[in-house]
Amino acid sequence: MTATDTPTTPIPRAAGALPLLGHAVPLLRDPLRFLRSLPEHGGLVAVRLGSHPAIVVCDPELLHQVLVNDRIFDKGGPIYDRVSEFLGNNVSSCPHSEHRQQRRLLQPAFRPDLMAGYARTMAVQIDEVIGAWHEGQVIDVLQETTRIASRALIATLFGSGPDPTAMDQATSDIATLVASTYRRTLQPNWLNALPTPANTRHRRASRRLHATIAAYVAEQRTRGDTGRMLSMLLEARDSEGDGQGMSDSQCVDQVMTFFFAGTETTAVTLAWALHLIATHPDLEHQVRGEASGVLPAGGTGPDQLPLARAVVTEALRLYPPIWLSMRLTTADTTLAGHRIPAGTTIVFSPYLIHHRPDLHPDPERFDPGRWTGPAQPAARHAFVPFGGGARKCIGDQFALTQAVLALATIVERRHLEHPGTASSRTPKPRTTFQPTGLRLRVTSPPSRPGTSSRAPSAQQRD
Repeated sequence: MTATDTPTTPIPRAAGALPLLGHAVPLLRDPLRFLRSLPEHGGLVAVRLGSHPAIVVCDPELLHQVLVNDRIFDKGGPIYDRVSEFLGNNVSSCPHSEHRQQRRLLQPAFRPDLMAGYARTMAVQIDEVIGAWHEGQVIDVLQETTRIASRALIATLFGSGPDPTAMDQATSDIATLVASTYRRTLQPNWLNALPTPANTRHRRASRRLHATIAAYVAEQRTRGDTGRMLSMLLEARDSEGDGQGMSDSQCVDQVMTFFFAGTETTAVTLAWALHLIATHPDLEHQVRGEASGVLPAGGTGPDQLPLARAVVTEALRLYPPIWLSMRLTTADTTLAGHRIPAGTTIVFSPYLIHHRPDLHPDPERFDPGRWTGPAQPAARHAFVPFGGGARKCIGDQFALTQAVLALATIVERRHLEHPGTASSRTPKPRTTFQPTGLRLRVTSPPSRPGTSSRAPSAQQRD
């Protein structure tokens, strides 16, 4: 169904909903299969998130309408209710009425001319982490990529101020919150309120993380470490609005979401990219050759590493970290000719859109060549790992720079291989899509990059 069709039937409902639980069982047990089944019903499909009714947008043109009209399709819904419990009111979750001002205050810290300096800071942290790996070591990939992402973000945000032990605890607290938020979205509120061990861990991690970030924001306010991202946030003024800056509490909310997005989502993307590289040796050789010609000369930007960037982009297509997102209608509206009442939860899944064969041929195949040639997805919003419209992630280039630089550096200096027979890594149905139990063995790279002339694994399957 297209956006201009006039429907003669109600929005179709996905089968399998249970009383009270709705579609929670398939969304917890096998969310990928459930999502892939929805487009066959139409461009819009009605589901239930627990007892909460929602409409899933399965068509990219309809998704375009949702993402560009952020006044009507505002941030909201059960996921944002749960995430806001610990991230607060920030540029990612705030309502439309506050978003423009918040984004103006944050934008100076994400200017394109600052990315090269951020990349140099990231490179130091990447070097330190991979420098500790030894020959023959089998690493927990997600653990190591989380260490890379968190240290790079901390150094960029805070400089040398934060205590490493406290920041390691903050990273652990983020992992706890990520592990529990998706489950809490599908559970009824009364169950989330019970003092169960899981709920207690969630609340404890939230309080501790908030206190840690608040302490360093207050310290930065006193210290004034000019040039760090946090100092820019504290110094920013809204020249188009009231001329005011952010209070410490407002800054804490922004840093909390930076810490979540800049650590968890980047770490997951990098972990998937390393898994994919490890299963495609010809491509590894080519990425190593590219990195060997760029990194020693001081190149750090994604545009200078087009093949590494293509690998990361394809990993984002196959495994978008934020795989499920929501909007909440603020007024009665129409979509695909259907009347959508105010207060309706709208769900969209980058994973669903990225795996539609009409948008991405042979969608399960890992093929970085999709992003290196002239052919690109024709439909608007056929590739949405960072969202879209005015609410597109403000840190998308920061995250991409970090992931591409880390991938290129690791591949240049280390060879990672699966210790046994490589198999497809099943993502966990959490707030982000994590590879389950991914381990890789560290060895020395060949003395010279391979010179294979074969296409970079475009015909191979993950």
